[in-house]
Amino acid sequence: MKGAQQTTLRDQAAVSGIGVHSGLPVTLTLNPAGDDEGIVFRRVSAHGSIEREIRADVRAVTATEFATVLGDSSGPLCSTAEHLLATLRGLYVDNVVVEIDGPEVPIMDGSAAAFVDAVDQAGLTARAQPRRYIEVIKPVRVSAKDGAFGELRPYSHGFRVEAEIEFDHPLIGKQALALDIEPNTFRREIARARTFGFMRDVAKLWSAGYALGANFDNTLVISEDRVLNPEGLRFADEFVRHKVLDAIGDLALAGQPLLAAYRTVRGGHKLNHSVLSALMADPSAWRVVEAAEAAEPARRRRPHAGFAAGLVAPAYGPEVS
Repeated sequence: MKGAQQTTLRDQAAVSGIGVHSGLPVTLTLNPAGDDEGIVFRRVSAHGSIEREIRADVRAVTATEFATVLGDSSGPLCSTAEHLLATLRGLYVDNVVVEIDGPEVPIMDGSAAAFVDAVDQAGLTARAQPRRYIEVIKPVRVSAKDGAFGELRPYSHGFRVEAEIEFDHPLIGKQALALDIEPNTFRREIARARTFGFMRDVAKLWSAGYALGANFDNTLVISEDRVLNPEGLRFADEFVRHKVLDAIGDLALAGQPLLAAYRTVRGGHKLNHSVLSALMADPSAWRVVEAAEAAEPARRRRPHAGFAAGLVAPAYGPEVS
């Protein structure tokens, strides 16, 4: 909870690459934004004209298969937003306009490292308005098949992620990681963890139109008994660290930083979104507090102003993966 004021970028920064699923080239530009603007995605043409714009929050999620897709009634605006969203939330960037000239956020090296570099290049500046948090005040849990579940619960010390994964593969097996997420921890422990995939799934993904841009430069690729990337693993438990990265990005769609602990067991994008949707649909489970209020006793904090009035529980119910 460092810093009582909202932040934005001091300057503009841009990155270019390809989409991991689309394989298409894309340039993404981060721009400063004003107080209370939040994270806004703006689709621009090749000539720089604005085509569409949406604010990144839970209501903007249109799909969660293999990536988090943001859009509106007109259709998807951009896919694979989670690594960028995780960076902005992990580095405490409150207000930013993200201009993108393609259908998918560039995958870069499969981690958030390039986006961290872009934020560092732009620099941060404090705004006049106080930072506001969404404080979870009672547990919200969504269960899925095969013992998977996600749960948000009260946590007064900031934002914590506790992740557990289990894969029937000798290089992964069961891995767990629990961290309080703040900028130094995000940079050191999470940002460089890459997305991963199995060689055995490649043909199936390609036939479904996914992973068309995946390669050894942007994906940690695993065969039956080894990592195929020449550099090997960046962390012994890089797989669960990347799941933490994804969770931070998906939960950034609360629209404001969370004061909560999130536990995810065998989860993914769909489950993360389901838990966040369930939280926002229950007005008794959360409230908005300003930075100064976050340290006050609960009885002195003001209830939220009904942000969830237009939200409903996930249409697919609790049985999600």
